Amino acid sequence: MVVSEDKRENLQADCTKCFGLCCTALNVAASSDFAMNKGAGEPCLNLQPDYRCKIHSNLREKGFKGCTVFDCLGAGQRVSQDTFKGQDWREYPLVREKMFRVFPIMDQLYEMIAYIGEAMSYQISPSLFEKLKVQLDQLQSLTMLDPDQLLSIDIPSYRHPVNELLVETSEYIRNNIKVTTSNKSRNYKGVDWIGKKLKGQDLRGINLRGAYLIASDLRNTDLRGVDFIGADLRDADLSGANLSTSLFLTQMQINSAKGNKDTKLPYYLQRPPHW
Repeated sequence: MVVSEDKRENLQADCTKCFGLCCTALNVAASSDFAMNKGAGEPCLNLQPDYRCKIHSNLREKGFKGCTVFDCLGAGQRVSQDTFKGQDWREYPLVREKMFRVFPIMDQLYEMIAYIGEAMSYQISPSLFEKLKVQLDQLQSLTMLDPDQLLSIDIPSYRHPVNELLVETSEYIRNNIKVTTSNKSRNYKGVDWIGKKLKGQDLRGINLRGAYLIASDLRNTDLRGVDFIGADLRDADLSGANLSTSLFLTQMQINSAKGNKDTKLPYYLQRPPHW
């Protein structure tokens, strides 16, 4: 059974409708990705009164590479415009603290919705599709709760059943992928491939959940049907790689990696400007 692709494709951030929540609500530690420390609930020094970033066009050069990686999938505008009815935290300071606490919760709900929506877009069994639909309906209903109700949500209690269904979906799809003799083991969950040379290899259908792929060489590698949930792709070189049917790959993962015009991405992901 298959559904339309727009379930995940429509989960797009619109910063013009958000009150700079990713620049205020989240905690940031100084690192190679961020040029400074910033506590949760503390506005970034680069955030302007109109909620635009004054160094947006030069973020990577200024040491804020992490800002170009982050993607809320639309959670920011949902919290700003729907949950808090368009109340700007600068104009309505009483909502400020609560809005900043709600945003990370909504962000996690949207992440789960994106994964479930993607899983439902594949050719899967009717029974699995229905189980996914139940989860999707439940998650979508949670996004419509008021601020106090959202703050009372126990996120782990929802993540567990979602993760079980995503594992089931991954196995269902990958078990139907013909593999080469070099990748018959399939399961490389959590593998440490930091800096590993994998150029040109056929890795179709393997499990790379939670894998460490930092700065790995994946140029011209066949990554179709690979499960990438939680994989760390920072500075991995995906130039010429085929990820067109990779599973559960996110915009944040792609934004953190390197690639070029020949990198083949899933339909719902955009080619990063810095590639």
